[in-house]
Amino acid sequence: MRVRLPTAHAGAADRATAGLDVEPEDLSGMFAAPNWLRDLGVMAWLLVGVAGLLVGAIWLLGLLNTIVTPVVTAGILTAVLSPVVARLARRVPRGAAAAIVFVTLLVVGVGVIVLVLAGVVSHTEALQGNLQGGVDKLQSRLQDLGASSDTATKAGDGASSGVSGAFHALVTGLGHGVTALASLAVFLSFTALSLFFLLKDGPVIRGWTERHMGLPTSVARSITHRTIQSLRGYFVGVTAVAAFNAIVIGLGALVFGVSNVFAIALINFFAAYIPYLGAWTAGAFTVLVALGSQGESTALAMAVIVLLANGALQQLIQPLAFGAALGIHPLAVLIVTIAGGALFGTIGLILGAPLTAAALHVAGDAARARALEVADQPARAVT
Repeated sequence: MRVRLPTAHAGAADRATAGLDVEPEDLSGMFAAPNWLRDLGVMAWLLVGVAGLLVGAIWLLGLLNTIVTPVVTAGILTAVLSPVVARLARRVPRGAAAAIVFVTLLVVGVGVIVLVLAGVVSHTEALQGNLQGGVDKLQSRLQDLGASSDTATKAGDGASSGVSGAFHALVTGLGHGVTALASLAVFLSFTALSLFFLLKDGPVIRGWTERHMGLPTSVARSITHRTIQSLRGYFVGVTAVAAFNAIVIGLGALVFGVSNVFAIALINFFAAYIPYLGAWTAGAFTVLVALGSQGESTALAMAVIVLLANGALQQLIQPLAFGAALGIHPLAVLIVTIAGGALFGTIGLILGAPLTAAALHVAGDAARARALEVADQPARAVT
């Protein structure tokens, strides 16, 4: 069937018969949306779906926080300690190897808790006194430099509240986090139970996970391998960097006669597990304590040491400590750390960087596999 459309030059009597022949199919796409608009709409709905999935995951994790946090903690420890268990399993049954590593870790954990209690918590009042003294001296110096009294007070209050809040989070954050889980006993029980079974049956659990991911075996194995590799390399590396920072800053505080040297070193060590944010917050805390206990010259010297430890010197040791564990730009590490903390709390702060690195490594493996497959196609066609 053909439709005749009247032309502009046809007479009134001839318009019924005169015209152009047009197929109905020619009119079908006249009011259709362009391809770019369709693609944009599909992408927008996909983003809405991803956002909804993310919100649902956060809500579900909040409900299951009591068990999720211990299991994640145990998973991190398992990723780091699994090579030790594998080596011991060559000489003894894997269950015995897991038990040996588990008991050793338990003893080390108790020792760390004792060190924290002896080195930090017992000196809380002295540290807060030095911190407040540093804030008071900072206000006085700002006023001497011409700042108004209100401006100096606001600056001092901001420094005091920010660093004091970070200090309380460093000293008592673990206790508050465990309290939110219901009790210390519940947290430790779930963590210990999960850790032992992950150490003992890790390869079995990994194999079951790979078979039920709904992906080809090679892809599933690449995802689990890269995730474990990134977690292990990241936490081994960050431990080395944290120890380096604690030693450098602690030795600097010892040389310049800053009080509570051991507590300062411990705080800088544990704060380094939160990339960038923790290290610089602990560094600011150290400078204010030095200002309150020894004065401006010592605080200036400690500021230089903190800048070197968290800057130039750290850039020298990070490639050796991390190797290829991360492979992402420091700015990307900072962004994903902040985003992970905002969405998932402390676990997001700690896991944001290594999980992002694992995702990038998996994407790189997939891209290389596709490139090899494309390169092999002409050879297959010839044969």
